[in-house]
Amino acid sequence: MNSKNSTRLLIAAFGLTLAIYACSKSKTTTQPPGGNTKTINVSGMIFPATTTVAKGTTVIWHNADAFAHTVTSDDGTTFSSGTVAANASFTYVANTAGTFGYHCNIHPGMTGSLVVTP
Repeated sequence: MNSKNSTRLLIAAFGLTLAIYACSKSKTTTQPPGGNTKTINVSGMIFPATTTVAKGTTVIWHNADAFAHTVTSDDGTTFSSGTVAANASFTYVANTAGTFGYHCNIHPGMTGSLVVTP
């Protein structure tokens, strides 16, 4: 292999590495125009009992614990974070008014309620 081909291969490998790294990072959810943001800090294996937000609010659950949690609506369909690692976050845009109970699938004693007002 000549040096020109080696250089091309090296550049291609570097580009692929950058692409994989970028895709592995958390995605940012864009807040809807005019919407608010509410951050819920999860720590001490506790969700707040009730959090009330206006419809259209971007709700961010930040896992401040040293271990993973989930944020899963009790109906199993409204929102489901999957596993949220320590110091990571889950974002949900509350576009439907109502009261939504939620829990951690890993720690069933962790429960909370999200109230979305019209």
